[in-house]
Amino acid sequence: MGLSKVFVAGLGAVSPAGWGVTALGEALKNGQPLPTQDVERPGWKKPLRARLVPNPAGRPEFLVHPRLRRASPITHYAAAAALEAVARLRATDQRQSGLGLIVCLQTGCVKYCRRFFEEALKDPATASPLLFPETVYAGPASHVAALLGNVSLTYTLVGDPACFLQGVALGAQWLAENRLAACIIIGAEETDWILADALWHLERTAVGSGGAGALCLSAAPEMSLGVELSLITDAFTYTASRSRKQAAQAMRQQLPACSPAELLCNGLGNSPRTDAPEAAAWRDWTGPHLSPKRILGEGLMAAAAWQCVAACDYLARGQGRAANVSVVGSNQMALGARFERAEDGLLSSTTPAGQPKVSA
Repeated sequence: MGLSKVFVAGLGAVSPAGWGVTALGEALKNGQPLPTQDVERPGWKKPLRARLVPNPAGRPEFLVHPRLRRASPITHYAAAAALEAVARLRATDQRQSGLGLIVCLQTGCVKYCRRFFEEALKDPATASPLLFPETVYAGPASHVAALLGNVSLTYTLVGDPACFLQGVALGAQWLAENRLAACIIIGAEETDWILADALWHLERTAVGSGGAGALCLSAAPEMSLGVELSLITDAFTYTASRSRKQAAQAMRQQLPACSPAELLCNGLGNSPRTDAPEAAAWRDWTGPHLSPKRILGEGLMAAAAWQCVAACDYLARGQGRAANVSVVGSNQMALGARFERAEDGLLSSTTPAGQPKVSA
């Protein structure tokens, strides 16, 4: 769907590169895959591989909030990304009300789910009920909403990575209907051996990772980083009559033709089999392109959010006039989005980062 007057007011990120958009930008600028770490799987002599989020330089201040004392890592990632994305809005917007929150997840709180069921299997009588609230999909959104304190509308969306762009479209719709002053859309995941094991069985070359990415959208041009959300394609679901390859092609057809002044931020990783439908759809693209998953790992929903954050950060720094984001989901649908430079927006970022290294 075509959009107008929906501006990007802030960005946030947590990734294997570190905490913040700065760390994400530096990793993409270097262009080298981040090192992997061993993840021990019970019963296996050979460990699995993953790209883990490093510990923050210092204990984040938000962890003193009562709601986050026992929260899972995925909530910590989502909270950090949200606070970074909304920082500029909070510093300049005096209304402090009407904030929307949409949290998008695929696997969700796997660490506490695994711990809870491990305890239940070992001895149901002693399994801790304190773990259970952190296993539900709505947990991170609930915690982040409580942390922000001025959220009037909260949704949790569950799906494959393309669901993140559905969250962006929903946030844009809320703004168009004047239901909110601004909306934060977060994509988040966490890493555990159970997820690394699942990825190993599905695609041996995939390296799992975790973290979060966040966009803060606003209808006010004075809040803009200089980036406008101009287009989100239809959602092309995978059905008996539409293959993943056909869905990717249909999504591609709703985005503009190649231009040397525009960036393609795709979802390609290092898995030739699963990458094939998206690679085929964008075979005609000869301009600059960026593939965050090849550097950061298979972050699932978080990876789709990193794509959008990287694309918007690229434009906010004046590196191009537009950026297309392509997300060909793992098992549900393909969606695309287009961000453009906003002439009447403010070109100032709260988190300076290096220019991502792009391939022409």
